[in-house]
Amino acid sequence: MSFLEVESLDVRHGLLQAVRGISFHVDKSEIVTFIGANGAGKTTLFRAIAGAHKPVAGRVLLNGADVTSMPAYDRVRAGIALVPEGRRLFTEMSIHENLVLAGATGRGGQWNLDAVLDVFPNLAPRLRQKTGTLSGGEQQATAIARALMTNPDVLLLDEVSLGLSPAAVDRVYESLETLIQAGTTLLLVEQDLNRALAVANRVICMLEGEVVAQGPVSDMPRERIMQAYFGMNGTQARRIES
Repeated sequence: MSFLEVESLDVRHGLLQAVRGISFHVDKSEIVTFIGANGAGKTTLFRAIAGAHKPVAGRVLLNGADVTSMPAYDRVRAGIALVPEGRRLFTEMSIHENLVLAGATGRGGQWNLDAVLDVFPNLAPRLRQKTGTLSGGEQQATAIARALMTNPDVLLLDEVSLGLSPAAVDRVYESLETLIQAGTTLLLVEQDLNRALAVANRVICMLEGEVVAQGPVSDMPRERIMQAYFGMNGTQARRIES
């Protein structure tokens, strides 16, 4: 039995079917990166897994338990945490207030205020600062730290480097290495292919709401990923690679 299983998931935005019959599994402590162009359905998929968007068909199972009908707050208590695209912090509240609020779920585990500040030491001097006044990198660090405060079994990271400076992206990925070493199960949406492949065990490529290719990073050459990303044949992919 896999740790997280998604079975034949369909998700709509009104008449638009954004996710089409997607199935995959994730093992405990695995890092899976989702690759696809804008509009491929990655964010909608992550929101459906986290309970923020109700699917019209299919199932989500966590450690064998069907959580498909659970609202988002109950999925957090069950062990699923989402760092959404755009971070979605409580901008009029301080870093400390954002973190303590997340910790109020009462789910036990290794992550508490001291532990997350060890991973993100740049947040410690700014604990009382409103998150709306932080830099993009500091906001992303706060968003990840807030998710960790719920002690998740599965952490979903949507567009972790979006809008950040190269230096801020470096700092965020340094922190992810700490999470990986701690055995955190990560699902990652990332437009930077090099960074995504550097941290992942497995790649799932999406196109127009469907999974079009997946496999271990070692079995997914860049040409195959680009074919899936753009919906191209091998000759077209080689032209772009060159």
